[in-house]
Amino acid sequence: MAERRAPSVRARQLAAQLRRLREAATLTGEDVAGRLGWSPSKVSRVETGQTSITLEDLQLLLDLYEVSGSQREHLSELGRNAQQRGWWDAYGDTLRPEVATLTALEADAESMRWYHPTVLPGLLQTEQYARAILRSHLFMAPPARIERRVRARIAGQGILFRDNPPPPQVTVILDEAAILRVIGGPEVQRAQFAHLIKVCERPNISLQILPFAAGGHPAMTGGFTILRFPGSLEDVVYVENMTSDLFVESEADVYHYGLAFDHLCTLALGREESITFIAKAAGLGK
Repeated sequence: MAERRAPSVRARQLAAQLRRLREAATLTGEDVAGRLGWSPSKVSRVETGQTSITLEDLQLLLDLYEVSGSQREHLSELGRNAQQRGWWDAYGDTLRPEVATLTALEADAESMRWYHPTVLPGLLQTEQYARAILRSHLFMAPPARIERRVRARIAGQGILFRDNPPPPQVTVILDEAAILRVIGGPEVQRAQFAHLIKVCERPNISLQILPFAAGGHPAMTGGFTILRFPGSLEDVVYVENMTSDLFVESEADVYHYGLAFDHLCTLALGREESITFIAKAAGLGK
């Protein structure tokens, strides 16, 4: 018997959003099944990604949940592309499932808000900086695996420079420690900061530095990323840990992270001040 293929990231994303739509409509799975003439098990399989949903059935659900406008367009597009595999699937032997999921979500996101206390986001890393970070993080991994991770990380950066769909709006807040901590040696660090300053000239990328002088703040427990999608019901928060990762989707928790990020923005240096801070730290004479 052929091995059953796991659902794609887009299929899982569509399934999760359909479940949220049902809950927002205060309907049970049995209610939906009764109204559409389906079995309750079919509703369950659709909402867990165990079975593919046809475009015709998807439109029936969207009609039932009274979804219209950009949100309907977004979900319909997910339905059309749900079985397509992304370039990141070629690195399935290297990337943890959560990292592959994050990469796919980044590809579909219209905006990302990113905070980290110690390192730069993968989307803004140079190849040398990424290699140094991954060697530290995966210190027991074979060199070939680390190189594949580096290639995957650099490949993912293409979303920042694409034309269609438009690139995501990326807002980054870095703690001062992420600037002062030397990763890969002075030359790697200097090249990384020069690259960072150049990339931040793009209109879709904004960077702020959170100085030590800002004192305590709500995100001292660690970094996080808030992703927003076109027409989506709500944001998704990604939290990275040493051996596992967490996707936060609870409305109350996501709201809490959003408030924390907004507060960090008020504590951080402005955009131009931040670029000047980075240039001085790197000795770039700006």
